[in-house]
Amino acid sequence: MPQVPQTLDALAVRTWCGLALEALGRAREEIDAINVYPVADGDTGTNLYLTVESATAAVEAVFAGYETVTGVGPTGSAASGAVSTAVTGAGLPTLADAVRAMAHGALIGARGNSGTILAQLLRGMAQVLAADGATGGETVGATDGETAHTDGQALRLALRQAADSAREAVAHPVEGTVLTVATAAAEAATGTEGDCGTVACAAYEGARAALMATPGQLAVLERAGVVDAGGRGLLAVLAALAETFTGESPGAGRVAGEVHTRVNGVDGGVDRVDGVGPVDVNGVCVDGRPGEESPAFEVTYLLEAEDADVARLRARLDRLGNSLVVVGGDGLWNVHVHADDAGAAVEAGVEAGRPYRIRITHFGLGDAHTAGAAGRPPRERAQRAVVAVVPGEGLAGLYAEAGATTVLARPGEPPASGELVEAVRRAHAREVVLLPNDADLRHTAAAAAEQARTEGVRVALIPTRSAVQGIAALAVHEPERRFDEDVVAMTSAAGATRYAEVAVAERQSWTMAGICQAGDVLGLIDGDVAVIGSDITATAEAVLDRMLAAGGEMVTLVLGDEAPGSIAAHLEARVRESYLAVDTVAYRGGRQGALLLIGVE
Repeated sequence: MPQVPQTLDALAVRTWCGLALEALGRAREEIDAINVYPVADGDTGTNLYLTVESATAAVEAVFAGYETVTGVGPTGSAASGAVSTAVTGAGLPTLADAVRAMAHGALIGARGNSGTILAQLLRGMAQVLAADGATGGETVGATDGETAHTDGQALRLALRQAADSAREAVAHPVEGTVLTVATAAAEAATGTEGDCGTVACAAYEGARAALMATPGQLAVLERAGVVDAGGRGLLAVLAALAETFTGESPGAGRVAGEVHTRVNGVDGGVDRVDGVGPVDVNGVCVDGRPGEESPAFEVTYLLEAEDADVARLRARLDRLGNSLVVVGGDGLWNVHVHADDAGAAVEAGVEAGRPYRIRITHFGLGDAHTAGAAGRPPRERAQRAVVAVVPGEGLAGLYAEAGATTVLARPGEPPASGELVEAVRRAHAREVVLLPNDADLRHTAAAAAEQARTEGVRVALIPTRSAVQGIAALAVHEPERRFDEDVVAMTSAAGATRYAEVAVAERQSWTMAGICQAGDVLGLIDGDVAVIGSDITATAEAVLDRMLAAGGEMVTLVLGDEAPGSIAAHLEARVRESYLAVDTVAYRGGRQGALLLIGVE
């Protein structure tokens, strides 16, 4: 039997992350299936898995960095189970390095409500375990690169801080959720003396008992005959923590044996095994109050902002929606809220600081806030969905309001194929139309489409090269049509839309229109520089005239944050005066890179 650590050090953190990822991988579908709160969108297990995957990757990156610098290889692998710590020494990260990386990785990779709360739980633990002199227990000397070791007392304090900080991050804590399970784990650990293994096992048992009680605390869980999905995921993470120090997973199968939810493959009903039949989980809002509808969108983003600005942001988002969780600190935050006005939720982040990695998900048909027959599964797969890459927060809101699942592309940071695959999964549809909205993303989107097809999703890639082409495609999208007919119509609309952008040159460069200098205003038509000017409005007008010289029926303007406030009105007046029967529509794109996007259909 492999030697297991008795104290919490960097190698133990690495092992814990690996085991937790494996445990959530095994339980992911089960957790997704019992996800009825706060919205029955069937993705809690997946979100927790992705959150821990990001935390694990960050820890592995820290170890890889030490190995690269020192040439010392790892003494064990998280994927292989427990790891020996007998050879802890030079070439290994400290405990502080490991837990900070774990918390940061979880923060930037947190998905969904439960994933965001889990990120704060890990951050709370890191605040204790990475603090100098704040471990609360015996510390074995860590000089000359040695890894610090902490005992069971430090783990007790870490679990307590984790539960407290998670509650503080949630605007309106609700009992019967992952918060209840985390608090019970901390209380059980606090009352236990012993080493890390003893404390971890006590925390697991406390969490397990609290999880079994959640149906009696939250009406929507009792109606569905299930335990809280987020709490079930946390239990898997705590089981991995106990296994890290004992070499054995505590209580394997006990949860499934006591409360079990089975999805009926014949009629799609959700059955409770203890004799209670199918139940209707509709009509219960996010805060558990019957008779209110849940908001239509889930909005999440990372935010660079100061503490005072985040306090104001919390108050504003609390008025806009519910299920509000804001976690993080030290200038970096992860924001999660459910709201009907997705654009306003994003705009609130823009006012507070610099939001990025913005994700807006339309809950769609089959969710808890949508009326339906009793016994419906938490979330049915939609027939068809649109997934689009968008360059700015404003466009993300616009696309989401039209029903699309969006992926934000920050200037200079295009999304990877994995992000597009995850967006296809979030769309949860049998058929997906993918709009990359950038010529440079075509190969990335093609790779994502191929991966999604291997998972049984029918994907059509429309080679849109600009967000305005995507808007044109989305305008003619009709989910009720045959898939092929819909794709042809959307492709035709995108292809019939010429696109342009107005931007500022960052450096001297040779272009199709001549040599430009840094600071010049560039007008690009269909990807090539066509106009070089010094005034933004004049350059935009020249670009628009060139595009309309070949005819057009509709002009779409998408204004970036840095565009002059009067430019839209000026261009709209220009179209009215000079081009009869041409309509104009303008949108706010947010921080989209370009000053202005122009589409002519």
